[in-house]
Amino acid sequence: MVQHYCLFETAIGACGVAWSDRGVTRLQLPERSHSDTERRLRGRSAHGGAGLPPSAVRATIGLLERYFAGEPVDLSKVALDLSGVSPFHRKIYDAARALAWGKTATYGELAQRAGARDAARAVGQAMGKNPVPIIIPCHRVLAAGGKIGGFSAHGGTSTKQRLLALEGVHLAHGTPLLPGLGEP
Repeated sequence: MVQHYCLFETAIGACGVAWSDRGVTRLQLPERSHSDTERRLRGRSAHGGAGLPPSAVRATIGLLERYFAGEPVDLSKVALDLSGVSPFHRKIYDAARALAWGKTATYGELAQRAGARDAARAVGQAMGKNPVPIIIPCHRVLAAGGKIGGFSAHGGTSTKQRLLALEGVHLAHGTPLLPGLGEP
């Protein structure tokens, strides 16, 4: 499967996206520099090199630019190519994609939604391997008690808090000030 990629500017810095004929395969959040972002994206993708994105990917880039500018957008319909992702992780990612702008859930709540009640740790592992953050909104998934939890993108939990704040979710002493989704 041939994948291509491109970088694009956002309000928070240069992001990168990779795609195949089936959909978006990777999203890279900004690193320290433009070249670091590209290096990280290329290192995580089997790629055919930089390329001009097809119309569906250009539309996704437009949505992401709007997202990073603070505009509520719905990324749940973006076509993804998650070949190589386990069926369990796909269930988790589907459950995470249902988290709307400004809504959060804990790892345990997401596990329940995915039909794996006692799999909170496995949800955390799946979020850490998420190939398309923001599109699969792993930043909206919190630790037990509404604590920030982890975040594998550059900047770690500071980046996660920044993304949540962009959506109007502010954490105070590890507790979200906006309600999560509640029980499934």
